[in-house]
Amino acid sequence: MSFNIALSGVSAAQRDLDTTANNIANVNTVGFKESRAEFGDVYAQSLLAGGKTKVGDGVITQEVAQQFSQGSLQFTDNALDLAITGNGFFATVPGLDSRDFSFTRAGMFKLDSSNFVVNANGDNLLGFPVNADGTSSSVALSTTEPVSVPDSSGSPSATTEIRLEMNLPAGDDPKNPEFFDPDDSSTYNAATSVTIYDSLGDSHVQTFYLLKDITPGNDNQWIGVTYVDDQPLADGALGAVNTVGGTALGAAIPAFRLQFSSGGDFQAMTDSAGDPLILGDATSVPLGAGILLNGSDPNQIITTNFTLNADTAVSGEPTQFASAFEVTSLEQDGLAVGRLTGIAIDTDGLVRATYSNGTSEPIIRVALVRFANDQGLTQQSNTQWQESIDSGEALAGEATTGTFGDINSSALEQANVNLTTELIDLIIAQRNFQANSRALEINNQLNQTVLNIR
Repeated sequence: MSFNIALSGVSAAQRDLDTTANNIANVNTVGFKESRAEFGDVYAQSLLAGGKTKVGDGVITQEVAQQFSQGSLQFTDNALDLAITGNGFFATVPGLDSRDFSFTRAGMFKLDSSNFVVNANGDNLLGFPVNADGTSSSVALSTTEPVSVPDSSGSPSATTEIRLEMNLPAGDDPKNPEFFDPDDSSTYNAATSVTIYDSLGDSHVQTFYLLKDITPGNDNQWIGVTYVDDQPLADGALGAVNTVGGTALGAAIPAFRLQFSSGGDFQAMTDSAGDPLILGDATSVPLGAGILLNGSDPNQIITTNFTLNADTAVSGEPTQFASAFEVTSLEQDGLAVGRLTGIAIDTDGLVRATYSNGTSEPIIRVALVRFANDQGLTQQSNTQWQESIDSGEALAGEATTGTFGDINSSALEQANVNLTTELIDLIIAQRNFQANSRALEINNQLNQTVLNIR
């Protein structure tokens, strides 16, 4: 019997050595959780046995239990490196259509060739779908989907309105519109440009040229001419009343007129504060050249809105004060197709992508999963676990809510292995192995002594 007792001690010490060695081997494994060998004594007793004189039957390994304490954070330059501070696991699946969930604390993620977020094994990270305002539409594990970051921002948006707020210098010398030439800055008082977009997302430059009216009695009036891609853009609503050019350009170019009070406040615009200008419409281009020749919508309409507020006493309209020409606001509502320029992930797991067209969109929210008993999880390789009966059902939720922890972007959770403690445990396990081996040796010597009795 003593042989079996000592042998169980050797086996337990070996298991302790193996566990400690595995912890030390994974000291640099991201998301690794150290294990602890837990032992129990063996004590068999029958009804007729004397309990006071009973000797134990050795030791047994009850469990190699993982310890899910928090590991320290290592910060990186990769926004897709994720670390959980607190409770929770990332959920992954081996394929886009798979529901074979695995759970991990290792957050070394990257984009694959299809712009899906995957780990080193190619497993897809899962997240909750979100609405346009960034709120999750569902927080159930069954509704999660692979996290994908589109490399472009939807379809282009054609410009429909330009809003222009400016001050025109009251003291400038008037200009004769008859000699207006966009290539000669001495023929006009001021100019400003804005990039606009057609229905295909192609960009064009729209320029406003402004001339102080030289007509006697029109001291507080300005004439404006609009060009797109160096071609005059006409407005049929003005008719022949406000034509400029003629002599220099060889054709009349319809224009708009801004009128100000003696105090410099905006009063009116001749064409009812910004009648729409139609791009590509042959009737609106007196020189006979089309503006949009790339196959985009030829009837695209852009309204130039000088009157930003209905109440003319409120700032937000053009002014004519005794100061330099200044554009205080120039906006347009069109967008080109945006290309992915950056990814940001909030502590609540919301993935937001920024694009080259200046837009920022919420894409998805990284899902977290928790269990009633973490130590009941079935361990897999590559620092992944699976649900088991002992762990309880996987419960999904958002980071920072309830008992779920925070998600840290550009950070990785290091192994929770304390190397100093493991080395001490290694020495202890070695001593235990040696002591039990010595017990085997002594038992062998005693047996030899008995066999040598004559």
